[in-house]
Amino acid sequence: MSINSGMLSSNTDKWSTPHDFFAKLEKLHGPFDIDVCADASNAKCPVYFDEATNGLLQEWKGKCWMNPPYGRNIGKWMKKAYESAGNGTVVVCLVPARTDTKWWHDYAIKGDITFIRGRLKFGGANNSAPFPSAVVVFWKRYQEQQHG
Repeated sequence: MSINSGMLSSNTDKWSTPHDFFAKLEKLHGPFDIDVCADASNAKCPVYFDEATNGLLQEWKGKCWMNPPYGRNIGKWMKKAYESAGNGTVVVCLVPARTDTKWWHDYAIKGDITFIRGRLKFGGANNSAPFPSAVVVFWKRYQEQQHG
């Protein structure tokens, strides 16, 4: 199975962040302290949580990058990102723009959302993703303006 056939099916929920796209986000937001959901092959920061360290169980601090698995547990990752921001952490999230989902309405809409024009090419893929993407930024000042 090629990377493209796996990426265009439900065989994977992990989508490696495009390097050039990440570089633009890092230029916009400044350097990130930690990639909270990665592995050795796709980490965007020298410090990262992988499957073994389970970022959902760790305390997130500083400026965090998150490109979570896009499967059934994405809501848990978005909840963790939102809650971490309440403690002063900045979390920049690359997620599918699934505006019809529970996790989107429970968490994503509470962040600063930028919809990505067109479709991203994840990892080493030859083809664009079969879904639109968005960047959601959670940070305390934004939460206070919107909800308190």
